[in-house]
Amino acid sequence: MKIYRMTATFGRLEHETLTLKPGLNVLTAPNEWGKSTWCAFLMAMLYGLDTRAKTTKTVLADKERYAPWSGSPMEGRIDLNWKGRDITIERRTKRRIPLGEFSAYETESGLPVAELTAANCGQLLLGVEQSVFRRAGFIRFSDLPVTQDEALRRRLNALVTTGDDSGAADRLADSLRDLKNKCRYNKSGLLPQAEAERAELEGKLTELESLEVQSKKLKERLEEVRSWLTQLDNHRQALAYAAAEAGAERVAQAREVRDQAERELRELEEACAKLPSREEAEQKIRDLRNLRDQWNSIQMEKQMLPQEPVKPQLPPPFAGMTSQEAREMADRDAREFADTGSKMPIVLLVIGIAGLLGAALLAFLMAYIPAAVAGVVGLAALGWGIYERVSAKKCRRTLLNKYGDGQWKHWADAVGDYEDALRSYQKELKTYTDASGDVEVRLMVLRKRREALCGEREPEALLEEWQKVLAQWDARGNARREALRTQGHLEALSAMVKPAQKPQMPDNLTHSDAETTRLLSDCAVEQQRLQNRLGQYQGRMEALGDKELLRRQLEQKDRRIARLEDTYAALTIAQETLAQARAELQRRFAPRIAKRAQELLSAMTGGRYRSLIMGEDFSLQAGTGEEDTLRDSLWRSDGTVDQLYLALRLAVAEELTPEAPLILDDALVRFDDQRLKAAVKILEETGKNKQVICFTCQGREAEASHT
Repeated sequence: MKIYRMTATFGRLEHETLTLKPGLNVLTAPNEWGKSTWCAFLMAMLYGLDTRAKTTKTVLADKERYAPWSGSPMEGRIDLNWKGRDITIERRTKRRIPLGEFSAYETESGLPVAELTAANCGQLLLGVEQSVFRRAGFIRFSDLPVTQDEALRRRLNALVTTGDDSGAADRLADSLRDLKNKCRYNKSGLLPQAEAERAELEGKLTELESLEVQSKKLKERLEEVRSWLTQLDNHRQALAYAAAEAGAERVAQAREVRDQAERELRELEEACAKLPSREEAEQKIRDLRNLRDQWNSIQMEKQMLPQEPVKPQLPPPFAGMTSQEAREMADRDAREFADTGSKMPIVLLVIGIAGLLGAALLAFLMAYIPAAVAGVVGLAALGWGIYERVSAKKCRRTLLNKYGDGQWKHWADAVGDYEDALRSYQKELKTYTDASGDVEVRLMVLRKRREALCGEREPEALLEEWQKVLAQWDARGNARREALRTQGHLEALSAMVKPAQKPQMPDNLTHSDAETTRLLSDCAVEQQRLQNRLGQYQGRMEALGDKELLRRQLEQKDRRIARLEDTYAALTIAQETLAQARAELQRRFAPRIAKRAQELLSAMTGGRYRSLIMGEDFSLQAGTGEEDTLRDSLWRSDGTVDQLYLALRLAVAEELTPEAPLILDDALVRFDDQRLKAAVKILEETGKNKQVICFTCQGREAEASHT
């Protein structure tokens, strides 16, 4: 990969552009010019900016350290060549995330390079992850020495290591064992402590999340209750407004009724002004009703008078006779009828029959003369008896036809009954005559009164007219009372109607006013209850602490535990595979890196240092041609130490980042002129295979590159 140019708004850089060329680029600039800023910018553009890092008392987070001084959004662009393709990558600030927006496209066509993303850009372009590039292809003066922890991490990541017969592997094994015990030993150690702390944090977070869920539900319910309260208040206002509108309508209707009543009262007063007075009408009506009642009473009395008695008549046998004559005839006929019932004809018949029988007997006895006498007497008696018998039957039949009844003893009683009936008739006739005479007299008086009161008109018609007059007066009185009543009703309604504002929201509720009041009271109680409970939850949540802080602490604990577990697992694996790894790496990486580092060190020192050994902790031992033994870096000058580790880093870069640019930031400041020239020559040779960017605050590197 080769970089053409970089344009940055980053830290002190404000839309500044740095143009580079293939091979070695020596960029000489004074302190605070921005050399380290350009290096940080290149790393941020390739691998992104760690926005999660926080500023501490000793370390300033990159997002704050490199925030543009002008206040502009952080952004940048790099034009480069990758695998024969000219590509442009850009990063811009997205919302509040510095360099949060990434894009990669072909420089000329603008077509996007889909395989490059914000996450994998640096690894794809350089071929290694950020941590490896920092250790291999990014060389700063402050990072030239490799610490023991760095070496150990490199060892565990199988980057590079070596072995020898000096016992370094045994010391490493002891160190691994000690580190494992430090990580976990029974219930003590860093892992159990971190796990206990994590469990406590998880418990707090679980309780806090539970409280948040419950608080959320309470808030949602509280919001529902408040919304319901708002709706109920609006409904109550709507009810009040509707009541006010209805009251106003009732007042308007009552006013119309009052006005109508007053109009009717005025009309009736005008009509009554032309009529006789009420008192006169009442008097006339009383008189006419009295006349009518008396007339009806007399007529009823007249109708209730008994009929005129009918004079009794003598029975037919006594027609045309006086009672005396009738009585005498009845007595005579009774005696005659009684006589017809005597036994004399029977006696005569018996005597006659007996005489004839005696005459026959005497004649039989030949007593002719007595027999003759007896016969004559018998015949006479028999004839007389027959005559009497026939006469009696004829008389009886005549009498029966005359009286029609054979009870001859009661014939005279019929005459007595007639006399009694005649006496009763005469008495009833007198009573009837007296009563009808009184009624007629009163009728005559009443007719005169009627004539005086009504003249020629009918009393009922006149009564109806006067009743109409009185009805007019009654209607006037009723209209006056109605007018007073409607006026009072209007005043009462006007006093009851209270003005109300129109509700601010549409109202779809149908509750009555009493139900609305009850629901408002219930909602207020529930709202207070929810607020109290929410306050309790919030108090407990405040006591538990900030959730984000707990999460960050938990994430830190998780990361720490993960690191410790990874470290523990790695240490375990390292213990198990230490022997194999040492032998394998000794055969592969370490000799080649050590050999190449020795060649570079020899070239930089003009052949002075011909031997170099790299320990497992990346400690270096070197020896000159005149020395019999190798000595570590503590025996060497600062410049020589820088040259030792520069040789090591260049060797590692050749192995791990063969195509990635090599970046140096004041890495040669403690080199003398001779060794500086040698180092620059090595960089020039390196620049034939990859791009080399050397930032320096001195002019010696540029001079050396031109010689």
